[in-house]
Amino acid sequence: MKTNDGSPFPKRLKEVRLAKGLSQKKLGILAGMDQFAASPRMNQYEKGVHSPDFQTVRALAKVLEVPTAFFYCEEDNLAAIILNHKTYNVN
Repeated sequence: MKTNDGSPFPKRLKEVRLAKGLSQKKLGILAGMDQFAASPRMNQYEKGVHSPDFQTVRALAKVLEVPTAFFYCEEDNLAAIILNHKTYNVN
């Protein structure tokens, strides 16, 4: 079993998901995951057991309305600045 390598991704994902009031399952489904796999996959991402590919990160960013850089920012204060920066375009 792969464990979190110190990436801030799990923390950031959970933080913004909770702020948006979404369940793991709902977020996964909105990001294009199969309804039966959505909750377990999101749980593994948030625990740092597995890391999503970049296409999945982009889909999550679009649903959560955050820049992809937010997920990878180690510093909390810089993550807040990225989150508050409104001039990004998530395609």
